[in-house]
Amino acid sequence: MKTHVKKFLEYLDTERGLSARTLKAYQRDLDHLLQFLVTEEIDRPANVTQHHIRALVAQRHRQGLGGKSLQRLLSAIRSFFRWMLREGLVEHNPATPVRAPKSPRHLPATVDADSIGRLLDIPCDTPLAIRDKAIMELFYSSGLRLSELANLRWEQLDLASGMVTVTGKGNRTRMVPVGRMASDALREWRKVHGEFASFEQPFVFVSKRGTPIATRTIQARIRYWAKRQGIPQNIYPHLLRHSFASHMLESSGDLRAVQELLGHADISTTQVYTHLDFQHLAKVYDLSLIHISEPTRQ
Repeated sequence: MKTHVKKFLEYLDTERGLSARTLKAYQRDLDHLLQFLVTEEIDRPANVTQHHIRALVAQRHRQGLGGKSLQRLLSAIRSFFRWMLREGLVEHNPATPVRAPKSPRHLPATVDADSIGRLLDIPCDTPLAIRDKAIMELFYSSGLRLSELANLRWEQLDLASGMVTVTGKGNRTRMVPVGRMASDALREWRKVHGEFASFEQPFVFVSKRGTPIATRTIQARIRYWAKRQGIPQNIYPHLLRHSFASHMLESSGDLRAVQELLGHADISTTQVYTHLDFQHLAKVYDLSLIHISEPTRQ
């Protein structure tokens, strides 16, 4: 069996051109298979059955391996036996009918409304603070991904109608409402944008040097303001995105709309343009923010 594994890894290296890291992962998973088969006194690939594969998966699960790691283990074994099928070494793939246990679903963390209110209620006494407030308001207002916000250009923003157009994962374009407070913060930032960059700079958010802002800088500035505002929770951009989704769903009760606003993969591009009342959603955002956060933002 070791000889077959060695030849399979050579095939992955020379014919499939897999990276060294991926090859090591295959090697590690197939080593577990070999060790298990030794304990079962099986030395011929043709003698391996789906019951052996299930027993290996169960053993690794008891040893603490998670769902994703077990799926990777099974994937490596399936690929190995598919290769042996092509080579005529076995007559069937014993790993095909075996399924790994699913990983427990972890709910995304969110920020409570009071903390959001404190985070957004920062003193806007410098151009840097004005920029940072616009960043955080837009994150919470529109649920953008970090990369989407960092790469945002002025041409994508329509503050008059309260809309932003973004292209997210899978090159999918969606239109998202921008709430009133985020729109106001963006207008204030635009007034002082010229202190950091020339008017020809197309990017909305720039550094003090006038270059497009780096994602690490955004993360660092949000952490800075969270600490300064006395928020003990670790605040990061994706947490604001989760909070946007949670609070929007709580206020509107429209799961489909929230999925579309987040730009998740199961929502088609055409639905973004045809199935949402964006103005209504922008108002829902404003009303929800006033309802749950206004006491801390006065």
